Formats: sequence, C-alpha cells, structure tokens
Amino acid sequence: MDKKAVPALQKRLDLVLERIESAKFLDSVGLGNEIGFWVFDYPAKHELIVREQLTHITEKLTNRGHKFVHLNIFEVLIEMLESRGLLERTFSREKEVGIDAVRKNLAGPLSQEKVAKYIAEKIEPDKLRFVVLSGLGNAYPLVRGHELLSALQDVMGSTPLVLFYPGEYSGQDLHMFGKIESRNYYRAFKLVPEDGLKN
Repeated sequence: MDKKAVPALQKRLDLVLERIESAKFLDSVGLGNEIGFWVFDYPAKHELIVREQLTHITEKLTNRGHKFVHLNIFEVLIEMLESRGLLERTFSREKEVGIDAVRKNLAGPLSQEKVAKYIAEKIEPDKLRFVVLSGLGNAYPLVRGHELLSALQDVMGSTPLVLFYPGEYSGQDLHMFGKIESRNYYRAFKLVPEDGLKN
C-alpha cells in the first residue's frame, strides 16, 4: 500500500463535509449555468477507507439536519433486478456465460436511462437538498459512471449530486479503477481536488 496516498486521501476526505455544506455545492453558487454534479475520485484500492469515511460523513450530515439521500448504485441494480424477477436468473447466467454476456443481456433492463429514472422515482430529487451516490465499483460494468451521470442530468432537476468514484477524474474524463479508458467527455466538478484547494 502506498503510504503517501492514504494521508493525502484522508486529507481530501476530511474536506468532504465542508464542501458539501458550502453554498457552492448546495446552491450551485459560482457554477454559471452548469448542473451541480460533483465527483469525488479516489484510488479503488482504498475503497474500504472511503466507504468507512462516507458512513461517518453521512451520519454527520443527517445529524446536522440535511435532507438528502445516500444511494449505493449496486444496491439499486439489485432492487431493479429483484423487482423484475431477474436477480436469481442473472446470478445463474453469470456463472454459465460470464459477466460480459450478462451485461449484454441486461443492457435493456438496466440501461443507464432506466437506472436514472428508477433512482429519480425512488428518491424524488426535487424534495431533497442533495444526493450522494456510491457503490459504482461493485456495479461496474453494468453501470458506467459517465453514462449514468449523463442520464441523471435529465432527471435530477437542480438538485446537486456527488458521485464517489473509484478511479480517476481529470475534469473531463472518468477512468474507472484508474485504468479503464473512457473516451466520453463529462463535465462535472471535482468536490475536493488533489491539492485540497477549492474549485
């Protein structure tokens, strides 16, 4: 484990609460006409650290009276498959044919647009102050960050959203796990840049 990476990540995680409670995040102050979508990227090897810190962060946000929802994208996919009676069949098919074939079979039922619509119907974003998304690493390759964020633009209205992303976000490209290339441009803001400075 990279001993320098953990303190740097912890420093960034320590700033998450402050950033989420800022007017820039909550009210999209200074973003022009941009949608208030944010990404907190981190090395996938530190998933457990981020998951634990995210639990503490969401507890503090709840205790401070913020009206928000924290959704695990993988759990959303499980709910969607269960609701259609496809979950057990999906597990069986994955053992038989592998995840790539399953992904192709689920491209319709789990299209990014359907996932975004399901999320919006479940949480009613217009009644929330903001939304926190995590669990993308477990949901990959069924859900891809750039495609989901693009689909969510159509259903989130003006409600800010932050995606905890196990990979790298350059400000233009998302690279899942820091390795998988993404040729798709996506304009979101980094919640806490590597230098810890405000955007």
